[in-house]
Amino acid sequence: MNRALSFLFIIALIVSSACKPSAEARTSTPDRTTTSARVIDDISVYRPTYPADAANAPAAARVEPTNHANAKVAVLMDSVASVNKNIRYAQGYRILAYNGSERQTVMDLRKAIIARVPEEKDYLTYQQPNFRLKIGDYFTRMEAQQVLNQISDLIPNAHIVQEQINIPKN
Repeated sequence: MNRALSFLFIIALIVSSACKPSAEARTSTPDRTTTSARVIDDISVYRPTYPADAANAPAAARVEPTNHANAKVAVLMDSVASVNKNIRYAQGYRILAYNGSERQTVMDLRKAIIARVPEEKDYLTYQQPNFRLKIGDYFTRMEAQQVLNQISDLIPNAHIVQEQINIPKN
């Protein structure tokens, strides 16, 4: 306890002495004449100067680049584009419209969805004993939600699932 008190006393003494103004600041009074009579250094001698005719130099004096990388970049971009053409799948979202065992129900629902949104691709799979109907290939969940809003009155319990999707070839 005694050590803690002496430690706190030393810290308080250091802080109070650090905040004490110097002797010069205590004796002098602020005066407007001394604060406005500051010495301003002239640093214009250190600024670089350029000849005035450098902007009007002839075109022959200019240095043009000689090693253009455009051809190399075009070759690399072509190789990247050809690799990207071979990519067929990506992680994305689909709408799970139906998951059940009734074949006629899933077929009727499929027809109704195709009539409502004909531009969307449907995926009907059968894993005994269940049929699964999934709709669309969406890169973002927002795209899938927009289509789900269009068909929500047909399928009130449909929801969005994350799945590997087919990349559409445009």
